[in-house]
Amino acid sequence: MEVVGHWFGDTRLDFRPQTYWAPGTKITLSPRLKDVEGADGVFGVQRKDVSLHIGREQTGTVDLATKTMTVRRSGKTVATYPVTGGDSSHATWSGIMVISERFEQTRMESTTVGLGDEYDIPDVPHAQRLTTSDTFVHGNYWASTAVFGHENTSHGCAGLHDTKGASGSPVAGSSFYDSSMLGDVVIVKNSGEKTVDPANGLNGWNLSWTDWKAGSAI
Repeated sequence: MEVVGHWFGDTRLDFRPQTYWAPGTKITLSPRLKDVEGADGVFGVQRKDVSLHIGREQTGTVDLATKTMTVRRSGKTVATYPVTGGDSSHATWSGIMVISERFEQTRMESTTVGLGDEYDIPDVPHAQRLTTSDTFVHGNYWASTAVFGHENTSHGCAGLHDTKGASGSPVAGSSFYDSSMLGDVVIVKNSGEKTVDPANGLNGWNLSWTDWKAGSAI
């Protein structure tokens, strides 16, 4: 399998193959950076091997025209959930995104994304990060159940019906969280927003293979 690095600026180098990593793929990264000068007077400190493997294939597709999320695993549809996405003033990024962090509960406040004091929710359940700029797919217990599958009302995240406290009977938010893992792909379409910047999170899959390889040059 050909794996190529792509530079995002002069301090970040991401690696990927042409298509999604195949389930079960074994990967070993072998940085030999100890005492290597990366910039004037700056030297690497690590010389080690890091091994990992790719889990099962799962992709969630959020269609904000139909306001549904379809989850496919190993080529088969395993779940469909009603969702609410970004409203007309806060459209959700479109494109291919990768889950990079997962929180059973987390605090979300509007000041961190430049929206003043519009919201401060201390216990957002089942939150999974899609971008560095704070796009998440997460549970939502404060909106009426009537909005899911019918209206886009969020500030840019994809919301699934959930319960306060991230507990209780399984609902859409908890069910999707429990089925997910770091590295899973979430695709957003028909959001009315442009495609996410590939550098905004682990979202280099939005670049063609030609463009990706072009970014391998120093």
